[in-house]
Amino acid sequence: MSALGVKALVLDFGGVVSKTLFETHALTEEALGLPRGALTWRGPFDPSTDPLWQKMQRDEISERDYWHARTREVGHLVNEDWSDMQTFVKRARGADPDAVIRPEARKAIGQVHVAGYKLAVLSNELDLFYGAEFRTKLPLLKPFATIVDATYTGILKPDPRAYQQVADELRLPLEACVFVDDQLRNIAGARRAGMKTVHFDVTNPAKSYDEALAYFGL
Repeated sequence: MSALGVKALVLDFGGVVSKTLFETHALTEEALGLPRGALTWRGPFDPSTDPLWQKMQRDEISERDYWHARTREVGHLVNEDWSDMQTFVKRARGADPDAVIRPEARKAIGQVHVAGYKLAVLSNELDLFYGAEFRTKLPLLKPFATIVDATYTGILKPDPRAYQQVADELRLPLEACVFVDDQLRNIAGARRAGMKTVHFDVTNPAKSYDEALAYFGL
């Protein structure tokens, strides 16, 4: 057991395990036949380009609201009516979901698993955004003890019940879990619930994973 008594790494998925859609604009533009530079919103990589992202950070809209708006917007660029995030992700990312996994995530997950600690995903919209078949194509997720997804539970982070549910499924106390998320509101909720936390910086994933692994002495 780690010196800090932690026994599980609990990860958000989008942005933490997979690259953000902000980072893959060039791939999206190519996949959709859009001109290079057609997608100008950069979220956390350049908030000045993205007033809608700024609204989300001020809690004026939810993360789901943000991505539903972007889904409709990108659909219109290809003269289609897109109503769900799965359409956006599937069209933007093609048939190989493994290609958008962060190498830093792959390495850290492997280290934690080999060291004998538990792994879990706690997501607000994994299957809602990616589609259920996405997970079946990811060998990376095989060692995970549980995936708690608000697509099915209806309980969105930072609701304290979301953190409690993943801890219950891991059969661990909240304080034995290290939670990693790129949204500050979700990190704040996890801290209030009693988890140890790492606020994931999508602009520096290696540093964020190093912070998470340090809890395990890795």
